[in-house]
Amino acid sequence: MEFLYEYGLFLAKSVTVVVAIGAIVALIVSAGVKPTKKGSIEITDLSQKVKEAKADFQAQVLDKKEFKKWHKENKKEGIKKPESTTFVIDFKGSLDANEVQSLREEVTAVLHFADSTKDKVLLNLESGGGVVHGYGLAASQLQRIKSAGIPLTIAIDKVAASGGYMMACLADKIVAAPFAIVGSIGVIAQIPNFNKLLKKHDIDYEQITAGEYKRTLTLFGENTDKGREKFKEEIEQTHGLFKQFVAEARPKVDIDRVATGEHWFARQAIELDLVDELKTSDELIIQATNDSKVLKVQFKTRKSLPERLGVSVAVTVEKLFQSALSRFKYQ
Repeated sequence: MEFLYEYGLFLAKSVTVVVAIGAIVALIVSAGVKPTKKGSIEITDLSQKVKEAKADFQAQVLDKKEFKKWHKENKKEGIKKPESTTFVIDFKGSLDANEVQSLREEVTAVLHFADSTKDKVLLNLESGGGVVHGYGLAASQLQRIKSAGIPLTIAIDKVAASGGYMMACLADKIVAAPFAIVGSIGVIAQIPNFNKLLKKHDIDYEQITAGEYKRTLTLFGENTDKGREKFKEEIEQTHGLFKQFVAEARPKVDIDRVATGEHWFARQAIELDLVDELKTSDELIIQATNDSKVLKVQFKTRKSLPERLGVSVAVTVEKLFQSALSRFKYQ
């Protein structure tokens, strides 16, 4: 036990030194490094990856003679250059939709090279929604594709609800996995109020505004019925805009029936015209490789040296603790 105690103490000191040195180096470097480009566009040839996967599978299931024959036949087909390109973009949105910064770069890159007469865009979308202005901007990025006359398909494997579904509405075709969640065409706003707690402890709260409705509901002030009514009015207005957006983008949808805030599985949503086809994004990509070149477009941010050092320090600390735990386990 004494050994374990001494070892643990030594480990704690070592970790402290490593973290301290890493922090100092990061601060020094960050002070001297000039800002650089935030990131760059990376292109991945998914068509080639699919071909390699097929070849690898055939090599394992066929004998040498059969594989040689299969390889020769497919080599001839591979000589033919596809006439069109399918550009694939992934969007996995958080509550504040900060991923829109990468999306705008990816859309810009696609618009530079896509030919509206033959090329297509496939967006893999995953989001449960979030702030209105964030997803409004994300939807506007997809509108750029539509405005350029490029066919847009959106694939939903897991969820595209609320703001996520607002984005999906802009697609020429919405394709979803059978149990993907879609819908939630509604608006919600929640805010806690600590006014009673402050009063209980004799704490005053001062708030000065100019304009009758500069602030409707507050965290610390005493909310009024008039303020609540105005806040509700604003929510209803936002919901109205959401409903109008969906109705214009998908005119076949019975908007009054689906704009209740409810969500559905895609198997149900297809009957409500919220989804056009049941299929996964994998199926769409493999299908696209049959007659077009499939390129994944991804904007990757470049981490600064201090950020990389921070990650390195974190990994080092994690490894040290894992090493210590394994030693304790087998002692």
